Amino acid sequence: MSASAFAPLRCTDPAAFGRVAVLMGGSSSEREVSLDSGRNVLEALQSRGVDAHAVDGIPALVDALVHGRFDRVFNILHGGDGENGVLQGLLQGFEIPCTGSGVLGSALSMDKIRTKQVWISAGLPTPQFVRLAPGADLRAAALELGLPVFVKPSSEGSSVGVARVLAEADIDAAIEVARGYGGEMLMEQMVVGDELTVGVLGEVALPSIRIVPKGEWYDYNAKYIAEDTQYLCPGLEGENEAAIRTLALAAFRAAGCSGWGRIDVMRDRASGELLLLEVNTAPGMTSHSLVPKAARELGVSFEELCWRILEQTL
Repeated sequence: MSASAFAPLRCTDPAAFGRVAVLMGGSSSEREVSLDSGRNVLEALQSRGVDAHAVDGIPALVDALVHGRFDRVFNILHGGDGENGVLQGLLQGFEIPCTGSGVLGSALSMDKIRTKQVWISAGLPTPQFVRLAPGADLRAAALELGLPVFVKPSSEGSSVGVARVLAEADIDAAIEVARGYGGEMLMEQMVVGDELTVGVLGEVALPSIRIVPKGEWYDYNAKYIAEDTQYLCPGLEGENEAAIRTLALAAFRAAGCSGWGRIDVMRDRASGELLLLEVNTAPGMTSHSLVPKAARELGVSFEELCWRILEQTL
């Protein structure tokens, strides 16, 4: 796939967008990452002449919309109500166009468990898992599923609240993590192999990225802080690269997603099988973020990427 896979820009006049709210920050556990992403998006849009303005959180946005201050929203509000369908339903009621997926795609993909259930029903591959209701016997579930496993909140992102259970001795620490969140948890069999991600922009799957952290795990620190994580793009070659892009698009569509997003995938080292992990409907746009890296591989600058995302609201 080459840059020619992208259609020509639909418009070149920034005035066509009207007044744009770049929604960032908010109150989720991903606030600081969202603020970083939002500042980058805001600068990129303004550099191309778009009348864009920062808005911190949904209450501030509602106040602005009630007073008719914006014509559309570039949503870069990570996690919480920015990605779970609440914002999307609100804007649908205001009849304000917004970047990214609609209510269904946002709500479903924010819930890792339900997303995996949909993928399974569609015949798409994903690691074995169990749903842990609040107060569930995590120890019994881990031993039944088979170690090693990951335990993570069903509706959090950015590797927040993830516990690794490599041996039975790790289970107590995972139980404490689960207690800290109190909600539904996902326990997923650990796949040993390559960690990959595929960005989606419209109908185009971007080149895959293989993530090689300096440490053993691609955790929050490796994602947003460390400077020694390697990102290999494209992450695979030949038929394998074509296969992961095809799988990513199928997973994106099956989850009811649209506009843009990112699919996280593991490639089992022993079998070579590709296994779907989750969908992100408002991916990061920081200096460490992966969708901009993949877009650059196709010759699309950060500024053009932001323009193309916003263009989808026209």
